[in-house]
Amino acid sequence: MVSVPRLVIAAPASGSGKTTVATGLMAAFAERGLDVSPHKVGPDYIDPGYHALAVSSSPARSGRAPRPGRNLDAFLCGPERIAPLFLHGAAGCDLAVVEGVMGLYDGAAGQGELASTAHVAKLLRAPVVLVVDASSQSRSVAALVHGFASWDPEVRVAGVILNKVGSDRHEELLREALDGSGVPVFGALRRVRAVRAPSRHLGLVPVAERRAEAVESVAALAERVREGCDLEGLLALARSAPPLPDQPWDPERETASARGGAGPQPGGGAGPQPGGGAGPGPGGARPVVALAGGAAFTFSYAEQAELLTAAGAEVVPFDPLREERLPPGTAGLVIGGGFPEVYAPELSANGPLRAEVAGLAAAGAPIAAECAGLLYLARSLDGEPMCGVLPAEARMSERLTLGYREAVAVGDSSLAAAGTRVRGHEFHRTAVEPGAGPEPAWGLVRPERRAEGFVRGGVHASYLHVHWAAVPEAAVRFVGRCASPLSGSGGGGR
Repeated sequence: MVSVPRLVIAAPASGSGKTTVATGLMAAFAERGLDVSPHKVGPDYIDPGYHALAVSSSPARSGRAPRPGRNLDAFLCGPERIAPLFLHGAAGCDLAVVEGVMGLYDGAAGQGELASTAHVAKLLRAPVVLVVDASSQSRSVAALVHGFASWDPEVRVAGVILNKVGSDRHEELLREALDGSGVPVFGALRRVRAVRAPSRHLGLVPVAERRAEAVESVAALAERVREGCDLEGLLALARSAPPLPDQPWDPERETASARGGAGPQPGGGAGPQPGGGAGPGPGGARPVVALAGGAAFTFSYAEQAELLTAAGAEVVPFDPLREERLPPGTAGLVIGGGFPEVYAPELSANGPLRAEVAGLAAAGAPIAAECAGLLYLARSLDGEPMCGVLPAEARMSERLTLGYREAVAVGDSSLAAAGTRVRGHEFHRTAVEPGAGPEPAWGLVRPERRAEGFVRGGVHASYLHVHWAAVPEAAVRFVGRCASPLSGSGGGGR
């Protein structure tokens, strides 16, 4: 049994102020010296960046590695992994704060409670604090809170924070209405000019692109929460959460299990054998896996690098906007999501790096590219030359593509054996022509059937974001290909 003080910050609907309150709470508690572990329900990559920034000020982390924001997605990873992943991320913390997604009971379309904030709260046995936009109501707030608190008796709605309160009198009316509800009010935040958090076509601008401004924004959120919320009461509520019986997720254990046979698939099925060992390459050296980062490639789950390391790789981050060479000895390359469309001219201008990436692909090295990585490997992006690894052209689109997907590997690749089933997520406002190559990366099977992405030599490129914690055999297979003498050209140098 593991005890972790924890809160889930939820809301009746999107736009109620979850991110404001959750981020402000994380920062306020961190400033008080608590080691705060930040988490986000769902697949979103951007909010966790703000969460990580919010907890970075804690004196408790002095001299220690910063805590990354971590996602808890029951669709991508399977419900059985939520508590273990939470315990892994929250290990050693004083308090864990979990920001929900959409409305409390909104989950994967057509699949009931799956992947909803309520579902995750139940899996974590965590008290829920409901953030209510009170701007256009008074006594009705009691009916709203009563409905959410009573809808599912297994969800413990244990408190309310009132947001966008207009005045002292407005707050008094709201509190009077809630007095008999049995759900205590832990705070009231005034309706003020919003803290500056610029957005664009896929949501908030990531922290990596506006760090100095983001620091100021997070500090302002912390101040608002300190002034308007009962931090002691919220901490006592978090400490009331019962111990969890689950074993923390462990990347070493997961990759060891994957080497001996495929790990559990999302939904409980078993996949094909990963087919390929992992570990040190020739001469006993750990193969270098270059991990793209920086402002153009900010989308990745922390567990991906942890699994690659556990599978035997030396993971070396690099910034394609700033560095003209791949890390020395690069044997494999991982390029996640992000906003290359915003930085297309700068990425294109880095001709030496584009040439190195093309050379690595030509040598047969394993390259895993998701969404932004797919665009970077295309011939061009909005007319700007890219790496030219894939016979495709990419461009911005008016259409937003968003949603969960189920897919199967059509053939063998550096990431998956043919027949491997995965769950993923698409989130982009770009298009690639053609959308799939002669050897597709995936065959989507739900909610629609179509070929998706490219397998070309050692390259696996697709729009689909996959959480590798659900498929640890992908890390084992990828590192195994990196360790093979047949893969890679030895990478760049500096």
